[in-house]
Amino acid sequence: MNADQLPPVAPEVTATLVETLSPRLRKRLDAAVTKLGARPTRRDGDTVTIEVDDESELRLHAPGGMVARVEDITCGCLLAPACVHRAAAACAAPTADRAAEPAEQPAPKTPGPVAATEPDANASRETASDAQRAAADALWAAGAAVLEAGVDGAGAVTQSALLRAAHTARLHRLPRAAAAALSVVTLLRAARTGDPSYRTADLVTALAELLGTARRVGTASGAELAAVSGRARRPYSPDGSLRLYGLFTEPVVTDSGHGGVRTWVAGGDGRLFTVGDVAPGGAGRALGVADRAVRLGDSALTHRELGRAGLAVSGATVSPDGRLGAGKGVKAVTARGAAWTEPPLAALWEAPPAEQAARALRAVSRYAEPDGGGSDLLFLDVELLGAVREPGGACLLARCAGGVPVRLTVADDDPALPHRDNLALLAAAPGTRLRIIGRLVPAPHPRLTLLACSHPTGEGTVDLGLDRLLRADLPDPAAPVHLAPAQPAGPGAASPLYLLERRVEQTVPAGRAALGLLGDVTAEARRIRRGGLPTAADLLTALCAAAGRRERDLFGRLLPADTDGFAAHWLAAARYTAAVSEALCSAAWNPTDTAPTCATPAGEGPTGGAPMSDGPAAVPPPAPVHAG
Repeated sequence: MNADQLPPVAPEVTATLVETLSPRLRKRLDAAVTKLGARPTRRDGDTVTIEVDDESELRLHAPGGMVARVEDITCGCLLAPACVHRAAAACAAPTADRAAEPAEQPAPKTPGPVAATEPDANASRETASDAQRAAADALWAAGAAVLEAGVDGAGAVTQSALLRAAHTARLHRLPRAAAAALSVVTLLRAARTGDPSYRTADLVTALAELLGTARRVGTASGAELAAVSGRARRPYSPDGSLRLYGLFTEPVVTDSGHGGVRTWVAGGDGRLFTVGDVAPGGAGRALGVADRAVRLGDSALTHRELGRAGLAVSGATVSPDGRLGAGKGVKAVTARGAAWTEPPLAALWEAPPAEQAARALRAVSRYAEPDGGGSDLLFLDVELLGAVREPGGACLLARCAGGVPVRLTVADDDPALPHRDNLALLAAAPGTRLRIIGRLVPAPHPRLTLLACSHPTGEGTVDLGLDRLLRADLPDPAAPVHLAPAQPAGPGAASPLYLLERRVEQTVPAGRAALGLLGDVTAEARRIRRGGLPTAADLLTALCAAAGRRERDLFGRLLPADTDGFAAHWLAAARYTAAVSEALCSAAWNPTDTAPTCATPAGEGPTGGAPMSDGPAAVPPPAPVHAG
C-alpha cells in the first residue's frame, strides 16, 4: 500500500483516533502503521479498503475526497472500534488541509468603492485572544516535542499532538500556524518512510516557521497580528482589464508526481502574472500540456504560443501570488505580443542586477511574510564565459552588468526535459551575448536557474525547459564545451556560518539528546568568532549548552529536560543562519559592497566549484530579439 492510494484524512480525525487508544496500543502504533503499509488496498468509489488480514478489512469512506469523521473509518477485526488499525490507517494516510485553495475560484463580489474605507482605529490595537494564545502555546509545545525527540522519535503519537494543535489553531483563526504544523507532520512522515524527495533543510524551515509563528502570536497586535494569523484562503480579486505580453513557458515537475507548465506574462505596467496547468502526470504530462490551449477565456493559444504572443483580458481575477483566474466571467482574446527588446517588456531588463536580486531574495526568503508579493525571477543581459565544474556537476558561468559573475544552473535534471542538453550547448559558445530570464537560487555567490534566453542567432526566444537548441544554432557548431577560467572567491565563499547551520540541522533528525553528546564546541565557536560572526559563536555555544543541560533533584534524579528553553535557542539559531545567508547572497550581487571578512583557515570551509570573481565592465544588451 502506498500513502497516495489512501484518501486524505482530516487532522482532527487522526488526533481523535490516536487519543482514544490505550497506552499499550499507543506503543504499538508505529509498528502498526508500518505493517498496514504492506497490506493490499483497493478502491471502490469513495471507499478505500485495506485487507488487515485474511479475515478482516479496514474501510476508509471519503465522500467528497476526504475522510472528515471518525465514523468514516471502520474496521472488521474483533477489537474494533477500540483496535489500533483505525488509528494506524489515519496516520498512514495523507493529511487533509481543509483550507486548501481550489484550482479555480469565482471572483468575490466587491461592493465597490465603499469597500475601500479607512481602517478602524481599534484594528491597530487588536491583540490575540486568550483562546488564540492557548492555541499558539499548544503549537509551541508540540513543535518543541518534535525537536526534543527528533525525526526518529517523532512517531505517530507525537504527530497526532501536532495535528490536534493544528486543528485547534484553525478553529481559533490561526491558519498560518496551523498550515506550518501540517507541513511539519507531512515532512516527518516523508522522513520516516524514506521518501527520496525529503530534505532536512525543508523540515528545519517548517519547524522554525511553526515555532516562530506560535511565539509571535502572544506579542503581536494590529497589522502584525493579521500577518502572523494568516488567511485560510487566498481568494482571487478582480483586476479589471489587462493587456498581457508573453514572456516564456516553463515545465513544472514536482516530487509528488505532478506535472504541467506555467506560462509567465507581463502587464503593461511591468507586473508579472502566471497561467498554469498542473495535475498528476510527471514530466511526460509537462511536455504534452505545453501544446494545449490555455484555460483562460476564449483564447485558443497554447501555453507555448502564449509565451511569445499576447492577450487582452477583461474581467480578470488575480490571486495574491499573481495567478490569473479562469472563472466564467473572465474573457480573453489573442493580441499581439512584444519582443524582449521592445516596450513594455524591455523595461524588465533595465533594473540593476543587485536591485532585482534584492527583490527576488525577499520573495524566496525562507521566512517571508505571506502575501508579500514580488517575483523570484531575474532579467539579465549576460555574456557567456563557459562551463564551471562543481561537486554536483557542472554549470554555466556568465557575466552580467557591473561585471558580476553569475552561475547558471539547470532548473530540472529530469532527462525527459532539455534543460541539461541546452545548458551544455550554451557552454560551447563563450563570448555570446544573451538576454536571459532566471530564478534566483540563494547562495553565497550569484546563482540562477536558467529558464529562458534569447536565441543565439538573435531571432526569437528559447524556452530552455521545452525547446531544444541545436549545434547549428551556435556561432561555431563544431566548438567543444569551453571551461571558464578559474576566478577568485566571492565575499561569502569562506564564511564559517556552516558550522552553526550544521548543528541546527543535526538537531532535527537526531533530537536534543544527540546534540547534547557533542561535548565542548569551544573550538568551533572560536573559528566562527575569528570569521567575524560573534553572534553566531554565542548562539552555537548557547544551543549546545541547552542541549546538554539536565538538572537533578535533591535525590540526584534527573529532572525533565527544559524543552521550551532548548526550542527557543534552536529557533534563534535557525532564524539567524537564514538571515545571514540571505545577507551574504545579497552582498554577492553587489560587487561594490564590502562584505564581512570570514577568515576561515585554508581547507577548513565548505568546498564549492570554481571560485567567483568580479569581472570587467558592464555587458551591453544583445542584438534585438524578435518575438517568435
